[in-house]
Amino acid sequence: MNASRTGTRNRPSGSQETDRGVVGARFLDAEGFERLLALLVERGHLLVGPTVRDGVIVYDEINGVEDLPRGVREIHGPGAYRIEQAGDDRLFAWAHGPDSAKRFLFPPRDLRQVTDRDEDGRLTIERVPLPEVSYAFVGLRPCDLRAIEIQDRVFLLAGASYRARREDAVVISVNCGYPGATCFCASMHTGPRSSSGFDIGLTEIDEGFTAETGTKRGEELLAALKAPDAGYEQVSAALRATRVAERQMQRTLDTNDLPELLYRNREHPQWDDVGARCLTCTNCTMVCPTCFCYDFVDSVSLDGNTARRSREWSSCFTEEFSHMASGSVRPSAASRYRQWLTHKFAAWIDQFESSGCVGCGRCITWCPVGIDVTEEIKAIRASDGGVETEEIR
Repeated sequence: MNASRTGTRNRPSGSQETDRGVVGARFLDAEGFERLLALLVERGHLLVGPTVRDGVIVYDEINGVEDLPRGVREIHGPGAYRIEQAGDDRLFAWAHGPDSAKRFLFPPRDLRQVTDRDEDGRLTIERVPLPEVSYAFVGLRPCDLRAIEIQDRVFLLAGASYRARREDAVVISVNCGYPGATCFCASMHTGPRSSSGFDIGLTEIDEGFTAETGTKRGEELLAALKAPDAGYEQVSAALRATRVAERQMQRTLDTNDLPELLYRNREHPQWDDVGARCLTCTNCTMVCPTCFCYDFVDSVSLDGNTARRSREWSSCFTEEFSHMASGSVRPSAASRYRQWLTHKFAAWIDQFESSGCVGCGRCITWCPVGIDVTEEIKAIRASDGGVETEEIR
């Protein structure tokens, strides 16, 4: 059976989980972690990590440890987010803000082509060269690692721009010890502990970090740092942190029979209920780390001599997204919400053999009216095969 359907997970290379902890883990103290970041910069990587900006934890270019959100906690809720100071030295004692690696690997606006017209009317078409950048992502969460794997399925073969950004990227993940109130990654088998997708997987404990390697590159980085083996107490503390995080998760989702559940309830009255609340603002798709819809947008300068073509994020929540010669295919909010949720939890599995949702809960936190996907699916399941309504359009 496919691992994405059953939730089966393999331990990363270089480590083995037993009843005594993770065998093969290394240890990085505060100085060792700083040296890791410095080593990545020395090797030509552009550091991208979490930092506080405008009252939110976002991913951005950072210079080092001093830019990380030290002593910061997050408060999540449906349609609610804030940060507060805890006054300690923890760097990763939070879940996530609205950002993920998607904004860097698949930018919201990606210029592709520039066309110029000279005084004689001749046109010069210039394709924008592929980006030359080598990212080092620091602090990505397990749910976001799975999201990258999902986007890899979409873009690696056919997306040269995505591939140029992705192929040489280094990933330093951090396992979750402090889930947000809207997180449900345990239900989706994507967290709070990383199982794949990282070069080095860290877990923050009181005295520093335990470090597991997921690739040969990760092993080489820790070897270059001369990172010592983690002790039994350190490994135990790391495992305990993620196990406690899993127990603290406030939301769950029953994924049993999900595609069939949604397919046989295409006309369920819950779609009209959520459609009456949904603002079709597209927030959920903008913050989702797996949504990959895009459009090509042309713009022309005021003098008419320069035209630019960009690839830009799009959303199935806009009426124009499904517009055809005869009009919009999904004119109502109910039909658009049904399309999005059914694609995430049903059609995506048919297409890619994995759910399009990683359980990060961002769509719940950043929905202005607090629509909760776990509650919507729960309501459909509670009255499975409910009263038929007129076809939703």
